[in-house]
Amino acid sequence: MAAAVGDHDALLAAAAEHRPDLVVTDIRMPPGFTDEGLRAAVALRRDRPELAVVALSQYVEQSYASELLDSGDGRRVGYLLKDRVVDVADFAATLRQVVDGGTVVDPQVVRQLLRRRRDPLSRLSDREREVLALIAEGHSNGAIARRLFVSEAAVGKHIGNILAKLDLPPDDDVNRRVLAVLAYLRGAGS
Repeated sequence: MAAAVGDHDALLAAAAEHRPDLVVTDIRMPPGFTDEGLRAAVALRRDRPELAVVALSQYVEQSYASELLDSGDGRRVGYLLKDRVVDVADFAATLRQVVDGGTVVDPQVVRQLLRRRRDPLSRLSDREREVLALIAEGHSNGAIARRLFVSEAAVGKHIGNILAKLDLPPDDDVNRRVLAVLAYLRGAGS
C-alpha cells in the first residue's frame, strides 16, 4: 500500500491509518513550507521508533535533523539532499537499506551538521546575513526591502530562511527575531 499526501496533517493521518514500513517525506510541506515534513517524521518516529523514515531536503534543517537521526535507536533513518538524489536505482537501494535497518545520511549533511555546531551563522547565505544585520540595526521589513531594492515578500522569505537555519522553530513564548539578532551579535563578537 502506498499513499501520497500533501501536508503535515495528512502525512500523520496516512501513517496512522496505513501503518507503512517506510515514510519518505520532504522537509518542507504545506502549509508553512518550513520544516513541517521533518517535524512529522520526528513525531512518527516518536510514536513508532521502528518506522523507517527518509527525509529529503534542499539543505540541512539542524533543529530537527539531529532529533530525527537520534530517534528510536538511530537505525532505519535516512537524510538526503534532493539535489544529490540523481539515480533512481541508487535511491531505491538507499530506501531498501533504511528499511533493512540501516542509517543513510548524505555526506554533505554530515559536514554541514558538524560545521553548524561550531558557527550557527555559517548556514546563512550572504544575503541572509545582510538581512539579519539590518534586523539587528532595528529596521522593519519594509525598510530592509527599500535598502536592498527587493520586495517585502522577499525579505519575509529571507527572514523565514534565517529563522529555520538558526534552528528557531515557531514558539508563542519567544520572539524569534530577537533570538536571531542575539545569535548574530554572538557571531559578530567572535
